[in-house]
Amino acid sequence: MAAALVLFIKLLPLYVTVALGWVAGRYLNASGQHIAGIMLYIVTPSVVFSGVMAAPLSAEVVMLPFLVFGLSSLLGILQLKLARRVITDGSASIIPLCVGSGNTGYFGVPVALLLFGEEGLGLYIVCMLGTTLFENSVGFYLAARGRHDLKESLLRVVKLPSVYAFLAAVALNLSGFRIPDVFVPLFDNLRGAYSILGMMIIGMSITSFRGLAGNMRFTALAFFGKFVVWPLVAMAFWWLDSQVLGIYEPAVHQAIFLISITPIAANTVVIATLLDTSPRQAAGTVLLTTLFALAFIPVMISLVL
Repeated sequence: MAAALVLFIKLLPLYVTVALGWVAGRYLNASGQHIAGIMLYIVTPSVVFSGVMAAPLSAEVVMLPFLVFGLSSLLGILQLKLARRVITDGSASIIPLCVGSGNTGYFGVPVALLLFGEEGLGLYIVCMLGTTLFENSVGFYLAARGRHDLKESLLRVVKLPSVYAFLAAVALNLSGFRIPDVFVPLFDNLRGAYSILGMMIIGMSITSFRGLAGNMRFTALAFFGKFVVWPLVAMAFWWLDSQVLGIYEPAVHQAIFLISITPIAANTVVIATLLDTSPRQAAGTVLLTTLFALAFIPVMISLVL
């Protein structure tokens, strides 16, 4: 527990940033929606681009987003089958998003930078894109429950600027191109803005949440899938690859494990609202997992990493 306390202290600035976001939302009427567009179309693609440019790429590393996408999709589909057996109020279709994705960006990127450094952050961002692809394709499609077809969900992926930033960075990195020194401070500042604004968005969103809004079965299943099943799958892959397959280095295993213990993604609420599928239930559960992760992440990292 001493190691967890040390890590908690190191993460304290991130938690303070969440608190500042709450103050901004509560007393300054600030809204995360006002900066969401900037984050989605400018800041996030910039962080993805610079992170992938700094990563030591190989064919195995380039396949990492598809590996994480596959794991997220498998978990989402299996958890949906379970949810339909125990949840009867129509919110079951949101469970795949709760389990398969995560707040890998706003929460995960600052933690990855703190734990792994620049090179490790690049590997983490490559893995992180897999959850983004899941969230905007299979996750969205499963949540839509037939209201939207596969074509529309695929169009959402096509419109993701982070996908193009990833592809451009892979091509430039493999060709030997590096970010010119004059632009390095710009990308460093954008990464700082990503962390600060992203964590503040979490704090701002807390002001609009009002409890669980209902079904405790939903919340329990979401917690079980996100904080028990996903980490167990990540550790199982870690063991299998390190003991049998021998494809990836420990830094990749650690990155996937960090992804597995992040709280439920805030975008889950956005999608639930868009589809009019239990948005209040999703919002309350996202809030609880975010608060829980403040203590859960330091403990798990101290035990496993």
